[in-house]
Amino acid sequence: MFSQYWKVLVLFIIPIGGGLPAGVLLAKNQGINWQITTVLYFISDVILACAFEPLLLLFIAAAKRIHFLDRVGLAMKERMKKITAHYGTGLGPFALLMISFGIDPMTGRTAAIAAGHGFITGWLIAIAGDMVFFALLMVSTLLLNNILGDGTWTTLIILALMMIVPTFFRRFRKRRSTTT
Repeated sequence: MFSQYWKVLVLFIIPIGGGLPAGVLLAKNQGINWQITTVLYFISDVILACAFEPLLLLFIAAAKRIHFLDRVGLAMKERMKKITAHYGTGLGPFALLMISFGIDPMTGRTAAIAAGHGFITGWLIAIAGDMVFFALLMVSTLLLNNILGDGTWTTLIILALMMIVPTFFRRFRKRRSTTT
Protein backbone atom coordinates (compact mmCIF):
# COMPACT_ATOMS: atom_id res chain seq x y z
CA MET A 1 0.00 0.00 0.00
CA PHE A 2 2.68 2.50 0.99
CA SER A 3 4.84 1.62 -2.03
CA GLN A 4 2.34 3.31 -4.36
CA TYR A 5 2.60 6.51 -2.30
CA TRP A 6 6.38 6.24 -2.23
CA LYS A 7 6.57 5.97 -6.05
CA VAL A 8 4.49 9.13 -6.46
CA LEU A 9 6.52 10.98 -3.82
CA VAL A 10 9.79 10.05 -5.55
CA LEU A 11 8.49 11.44 -8.83
CA PHE A 12 7.49 14.67 -7.09
CA ILE A 13 10.91 15.03 -5.50
CA ILE A 14 12.55 15.17 -8.95
CA PRO A 15 13.20 18.93 -9.22
CA ILE A 16 13.06 19.22 -13.02
CA GLY A 17 11.44 17.50 -15.93
CA GLY A 18 8.31 15.41 -15.94
CA GLY A 19 8.14 14.55 -12.25
CA LEU A 20 5.02 16.57 -11.58
CA PRO A 21 2.74 15.46 -14.45
CA ALA A 22 4.11 11.90 -14.29
CA GLY A 23 3.48 11.79 -10.53
CA VAL A 24 -0.07 13.06 -10.97
CA LEU A 25 -0.79 10.44 -13.62
CA LEU A 26 0.86 7.66 -11.61
CA ALA A 27 -1.24 8.65 -8.58
CA LYS A 28 -4.39 8.54 -10.71
CA ASN A 29 -3.44 5.14 -12.14
CA GLN A 30 -2.67 3.79 -8.64
CA GLY A 31 -6.09 4.92 -7.40
CA ILE A 32 -4.71 7.66 -5.15
CA ASN A 33 -7.24 10.47 -4.79
CA TRP A 34 -6.35 14.09 -5.49
CA GLN A 35 -6.27 15.05 -1.81
CA ILE A 36 -3.59 12.45 -0.98
CA THR A 37 -1.73 13.39 -4.16
CA THR A 38 -1.70 17.01 -2.99
CA VAL A 39 -0.40 15.97 0.45
CA LEU A 40 2.35 13.93 -1.22
CA TYR A 41 3.38 16.95 -3.26
CA PHE A 42 3.39 19.08 -0.11
CA ILE A 43 5.62 16.49 1.59
CA SER A 44 8.00 16.66 -1.38
CA ASP A 45 8.20 20.44 -0.89
CA VAL A 46 8.98 19.99 2.81
CA ILE A 47 11.72 17.49 1.92
CA LEU A 48 13.07 20.03 -0.58
CA ALA A 49 13.07 22.72 2.10
CA CYS A 50 14.98 20.51 4.53
CA ALA A 51 17.54 19.60 1.87
CA PHE A 52 17.93 23.02 0.23
CA GLU A 53 18.04 25.28 3.29
CA PRO A 54 21.29 23.89 4.74
CA LEU A 55 22.92 24.13 1.30
CA LEU A 56 21.77 27.72 0.93
CA LEU A 57 23.03 28.67 4.39
CA LEU A 58 26.32 26.86 3.78
CA PHE A 59 26.77 28.77 0.52
CA ILE A 60 26.07 32.10 2.25
CA ALA A 61 28.58 31.30 5.01
CA ALA A 62 31.23 30.10 2.56
CA ALA A 63 30.76 33.18 0.38
CA LYS A 64 31.89 35.32 3.31
CA ARG A 65 35.26 33.53 3.27
CA ILE A 66 35.85 32.52 -0.35
CA HIS A 67 36.22 35.36 -2.83
CA PHE A 68 34.99 33.33 -5.83
CA LEU A 69 31.79 32.30 -4.01
CA ASP A 70 31.28 35.90 -2.94
CA ARG A 71 31.36 36.93 -6.61
CA VAL A 72 28.94 34.12 -7.47
CA GLY A 73 26.65 35.35 -4.67
CA LEU A 74 26.81 38.91 -6.00
CA ALA A 75 26.00 37.65 -9.50
CA MET A 76 23.04 35.72 -8.05
CA LYS A 77 21.82 38.87 -6.28
CA GLU A 78 22.00 40.82 -9.55
CA ARG A 79 20.14 38.06 -11.36
CA MET A 80 17.54 37.99 -8.59
CA LYS A 81 17.05 41.75 -8.98
CA LYS A 82 16.39 41.27 -12.69
CA ILE A 83 14.02 38.36 -12.06
CA THR A 84 12.06 40.24 -9.42
CA ALA A 85 12.15 43.68 -11.06
CA HIS A 86 8.59 43.48 -12.39
CA TYR A 87 7.30 42.57 -8.92
CA GLY A 88 8.55 45.86 -7.44
CA THR A 89 11.30 46.70 -5.00
CA GLY A 90 9.51 45.93 -1.73
CA LEU A 91 8.90 42.22 -2.09
CA GLY A 92 5.95 41.39 0.10
CA PRO A 93 4.50 37.92 0.64
CA PHE A 94 2.32 38.01 -2.49
CA ALA A 95 5.22 38.98 -4.77
CA LEU A 96 7.37 36.25 -3.21
CA LEU A 97 4.54 33.76 -3.65
CA MET A 98 4.34 34.72 -7.33
CA ILE A 99 8.10 34.24 -7.74
CA SER A 100 7.78 30.74 -6.32
CA PHE A 101 4.75 30.09 -8.54
CA GLY A 102 6.45 31.42 -11.67
CA ILE A 103 9.94 30.00 -11.22
CA ASP A 104 10.40 27.43 -8.45
CA PRO A 105 10.31 27.23 -4.65
CA MET A 106 14.11 27.44 -4.31
CA THR A 107 14.16 30.77 -6.13
CA GLY A 108 11.16 31.85 -4.06
CA ARG A 109 13.02 30.95 -0.87
CA THR A 110 16.16 32.74 -2.05
CA ALA A 111 14.09 35.86 -2.76
CA ALA A 112 12.45 35.48 0.66
CA ILE A 113 15.89 35.47 2.33
CA ALA A 114 16.80 38.60 0.38
CA ALA A 115 13.53 40.18 1.59
CA GLY A 116 14.41 39.33 5.19
CA HIS A 117 12.11 36.36 5.83
CA GLY A 118 13.31 33.59 8.12
CA PHE A 119 13.20 29.85 7.62
CA ILE A 120 9.55 29.21 8.51
CA THR A 121 7.89 32.22 6.85
CA GLY A 122 10.23 32.10 3.86
CA TRP A 123 9.48 28.46 3.15
CA LEU A 124 5.76 28.85 3.88
CA ILE A 125 5.59 31.56 1.22
CA ALA A 126 7.71 29.55 -1.24
CA ILE A 127 5.72 26.36 -0.68
CA ALA A 128 2.39 28.21 -0.96
CA GLY A 129 3.40 29.53 -4.39
CA ASP A 130 4.56 26.08 -5.47
CA MET A 131 1.32 24.49 -4.23
CA VAL A 132 -0.71 26.91 -6.37
CA PHE A 133 1.48 25.93 -9.33
CA PHE A 134 0.94 22.25 -8.47
CA ALA A 135 -2.85 22.68 -8.31
CA LEU A 136 -2.87 24.34 -11.73
CA LEU A 137 -0.69 21.63 -13.25
CA MET A 138 -2.54 18.77 -11.56
CA VAL A 139 -5.90 19.95 -12.90
CA SER A 140 -4.42 20.60 -16.37
CA THR A 141 -2.73 17.20 -16.45
CA LEU A 142 -5.84 15.32 -15.38
CA LEU A 143 -8.10 17.20 -17.81
CA LEU A 144 -5.72 16.67 -20.73
CA ASN A 145 -5.28 13.01 -19.84
CA ASN A 146 -9.08 12.59 -19.83
CA ILE A 147 -9.19 14.06 -23.33
CA LEU A 148 -6.20 12.18 -24.77
CA GLY A 149 -6.34 8.99 -22.76
CA ASP A 150 -2.57 8.61 -23.09
CA GLY A 151 -0.28 9.39 -20.16
CA THR A 152 2.87 9.67 -22.25
CA TRP A 153 1.43 12.27 -24.61
CA THR A 154 -0.18 14.09 -21.71
CA THR A 155 3.17 14.32 -19.89
CA LEU A 156 5.00 15.48 -23.02
CA ILE A 157 2.40 18.14 -23.84
CA ILE A 158 2.29 19.43 -20.25
CA LEU A 159 6.12 19.58 -20.18
CA ALA A 160 6.17 21.48 -23.46
CA LEU A 161 3.55 23.91 -22.17
CA MET A 162 5.53 24.36 -18.93
CA MET A 163 8.46 25.56 -21.03
CA ILE A 164 6.66 27.44 -23.82
CA VAL A 165 3.93 29.36 -21.98
CA PRO A 166 6.25 31.31 -19.61
CA THR A 167 8.53 32.21 -22.53
CA PHE A 168 5.52 33.40 -24.52
CA PHE A 169 4.32 35.60 -21.65
CA ARG A 170 7.78 37.11 -21.13
CA ARG A 171 8.04 37.98 -24.83
CA PHE A 172 4.49 39.34 -24.88
CA ARG A 173 5.16 41.51 -21.83
CA LYS A 174 8.46 42.71 -23.28
CA ARG A 175 6.79 43.68 -26.58
CA ARG A 176 3.99 45.41 -24.76
CA SER A 177 6.37 47.38 -22.55
CA THR A 178 8.44 48.53 -25.56
CA THR A 179 5.37 49.72 -27.46
CA THR A 180 4.04 51.81 -24.58
